[in-house]
Amino acid sequence: MTDSSHQPHRILYCRCAYANTVPQGVKDDVLQRLSESGLPFEAVSDLCEMSASRDPRLKQIAEGGRVKIAACYPRAVKWLFHAAGQPLPEEGVDVVNMRELSAEDVAAQLLDRNTESTPSSHPVNHAE
Repeated sequence: MTDSSHQPHRILYCRCAYANTVPQGVKDDVLQRLSESGLPFEAVSDLCEMSASRDPRLKQIAEGGRVKIAACYPRAVKWLFHAAGQPLPEEGVDVVNMRELSAEDVAAQLLDRNTESTPSSHPVNHAE
């Protein structure tokens, strides 16, 4: 097994396409900043829909190593993976909340390769 603590975070961007939970302007601006960064990232249409349909990509995300997820509330993201039978690991996952942060703050946290968790991003806590 390799030590994933030295691997860069993957970036996952949820478009929240089927619910109006994240302000449209924030979603659009974060996506634009990610695109302009030149860093690789994965964009998915909607984690809620993926969970409901038990999309096999959730397993790849959960088992793929360190990841920063731009979506909504960290607790909701955790339970979406759990409900689909693909719980997120205890370490190496940060959820950046696009519902509560500005697009600038979300993008800064996603693109900062030196941060684990910051006060406004949330590591997945399975004790919640």
